[in-house]
Amino acid sequence: MEFLKQNVMLIGLAIGSGLMLLWPMLNRGGSSGVPNLTPNEAVLMMNRNQVLILDVRDEAEFAAGHISNAKHIPVAELGNRIKEIQKYKDKPVIVNCQGGVRSSKACNILRKLEFTQLNNLQGGLNAWTQAKLPLVKPA
Repeated sequence: MEFLKQNVMLIGLAIGSGLMLLWPMLNRGGSSGVPNLTPNEAVLMMNRNQVLILDVRDEAEFAAGHISNAKHIPVAELGNRIKEIQKYKDKPVIVNCQGGVRSSKACNILRKLEFTQLNNLQGGLNAWTQAKLPLVKPA
């Protein structure tokens, strides 16, 4: 017991360090329970499977540049336009926005509508461009 009292700072530091090392693994599923994919993992999935890329950003953001073959449905319109993507209910879907917040919200909506293979692009289009991956931009 005396050892614990004398070394409380070191023990706290060790526990904190351990938690920080485990945090990425624990947070992998994101708050929505949907797996987060890095941009490179998303590219691998796109190359291996027929995937729906769902861009949930607003019109101006989408027009400024988007992932090739992305289906654009702003998150605010998702509930009303769900029939457009219904055929992907049991197929891989990668949801993206600019930074990852709106896509997480969209994943929650889609999960409630029983989409089974949802993936959130971790960091959104910001991470995509930071990884120097291509975007479709207007001519």
